[in-house]
Amino acid sequence: MAKKLNVGLTVETLGGYLREQRDAAGMSLRQLAEQAGVSNPYLSQIERGLRKPSAEVLQQLAKALRISAEQIYVQAGILKPDDDQVRSVELAVLSDPVLTARQKQALLAVYHSFRAEAAVDEDTDASSSEDQVPTSPPDAGAPAQGDDPALTNPTEGN
Repeated sequence: MAKKLNVGLTVETLGGYLREQRDAAGMSLRQLAEQAGVSNPYLSQIERGLRKPSAEVLQQLAKALRISAEQIYVQAGILKPDDDQVRSVELAVLSDPVLTARQKQALLAVYHSFRAEAAVDEDTDASSSEDQVPTSPPDAGAPAQGDDPALTNPTEGN
C-alpha cells in the first residue's frame, strides 16, 4: 500500500488511460502485454496504478495500441501538454535508443532545471529593469569626464 502512495495520482490516471485505450482497441490485457513485450501481471499493475513504467515500456505500449507515444507520455506526466518546444526536446531524449532509462531521466532533469533557472533569471531581469530610473545620456558633443579627447575623436589633430 505504501508503494501506491509513492507512485502518485499521475500513474493512476495513466493506468485508466491505458485501460481505456486497450478496451477501445478491443484487446485483452494478455494480448496487449504480449504485443508490448511485458508480463501480464506487470501490465495489470500499471493499469491499477501500482507501478510506474519506464519511458521505454510506455513506448512499447503505445506501439502495441497504435497510438502516439507522446499521448502516453503526457498522461504519465513525462511531457507537458502546453509547450511544443519543450515537448520536442523531451521526445528526442525519450526516443533515443542508445540512452538508458536512467540516463534519459537524468538528462531531462538537467534540461528542466536549466529551463527553470532561465525562467527565474528572466523574471529577475524584468523586475530589476522596472526598478531602475532612466538617466539621460551625456551630451553627445562633449566628452565624458575622464575621457581623452584624442581617443574620443581620433581624426582630430591629424
